[in-house]
Amino acid sequence: MKILILGAGQVGRTAAQHLSREEANEVTVVDLNEDTLRELQDRMDVRTVAGNAAFPTVLEAAGAAEADIIVALTSSDEVNMMACEVAFALFRTPTKIARIRAAEYTERAALFGADALKVDVFINPEQLVTEYVQRLIYFPGTLQVLDFADGRVRLVGVRARDGGLLAGHSLSELPRHLPEAQVRVIAIYRDGRSIAPDGATVIAAGDELFFLAAREDIRRIMSALRHADDPARRIVIAGGGNIGCRLAKTLEKHNQVKVIERDARRARRISELLENAIVLHGDAADEQLLIEENIDSADVFAAMTNSEEANILSAMLAKRLGAHKAIALINRPSYTELVESGPIDIAISPQTITIGSLLAHVRRGDVVRVHALRRGAAEAIEAVVHGDEHSSSVVGRAVEDIGLPEGASIGAVVRGDEVIMAHHDTLIQADDHVILFLADRRHLEAVERLFLRSAR
Repeated sequence: MKILILGAGQVGRTAAQHLSREEANEVTVVDLNEDTLRELQDRMDVRTVAGNAAFPTVLEAAGAAEADIIVALTSSDEVNMMACEVAFALFRTPTKIARIRAAEYTERAALFGADALKVDVFINPEQLVTEYVQRLIYFPGTLQVLDFADGRVRLVGVRARDGGLLAGHSLSELPRHLPEAQVRVIAIYRDGRSIAPDGATVIAAGDELFFLAAREDIRRIMSALRHADDPARRIVIAGGGNIGCRLAKTLEKHNQVKVIERDARRARRISELLENAIVLHGDAADEQLLIEENIDSADVFAAMTNSEEANILSAMLAKRLGAHKAIALINRPSYTELVESGPIDIAISPQTITIGSLLAHVRRGDVVRVHALRRGAAEAIEAVVHGDEHSSSVVGRAVEDIGLPEGASIGAVVRGDEVIMAHHDTLIQADDHVILFLADRRHLEAVERLFLRSAR
């Protein structure tokens, strides 16, 4: 597949890194900064073109006429939209994805109709991150909460701890503790390494587990697994930028929210936008300020500034001063595991969150949802099954008879409104939504082939 990425910023570089690692893809990156492009070429197997991403001559030189997908990820909404328009008008590029952050555009559905802007899919990283953090706050004790099948199924990451229901017990014991809930553990990570889960697997303290369950069962499961975690009420947000302000506006209806913003003008501006949240002008890394604002009574401290160094320092300080949970926004995915090994509970990478939205439109077969896990090393995929027993490699077959590669497993099947936890004898039918876990992305192509419309 020929993929053209416009913009070599943080999201663009992450997209290029993910997509260029797959043998089936030919990736070209366009950016104005020639130094950045040279650095990319040294680190990745990509072609680069320097120039304005919306210029017809630049798009032509980058191969827009042959591209299957254009992903416009520059820092300018207007450049991204114009690039999609030019790509369609001059080169009839089949799929056009654009990063559009301004609510002035995204809230007007008529702009993206069939006869309007030629943008097939728009993504808003700030909104994706806001929703991601909101789910973490809504479900205390979780490391990740990801939606599949329009929210009917959720993938939840938790860490086993001493004295909890998980540590020291085998997976076969879970149904006894959760008799009324359907739950399937699909992945376990111990000391950074993947362990294939089965009934005899004994969970150790510190293990990171990912389980699938129906949306309505999640709260009951989390209550049983992490009974000591109370609902989050008091939230302190460091940073009143796009993400911090969005998050405060979302949470202030049901939570006690304080926002700390160091820029006086920005603090006044967001205080006018928010209704119930308290906005403080100050530095979130100021120990005295945090003490005065009773940080030790905060259920969640979320560091959402544009500086990852400031986020790390303020989150560490807040945790030391007594905040129950500390979350930090980290722009470099490689830093997240390093940060989480310290006092910070959860490190969030906007690039990793955003890349899932892109991957769903790049995957072969009918893939409707992709979530990157473990800093992009693993993936959870929702694929729709098509065809019949003669044209499909999965229709009419039991899970145990499907030739999944090593490290790949089917966790759940959504059939209409019914959520089925997959077992070895579960039969796959046409139009099923199958949720898979892939521990090693190197086997991605083999999984994709199974779900092509005419796979053999």
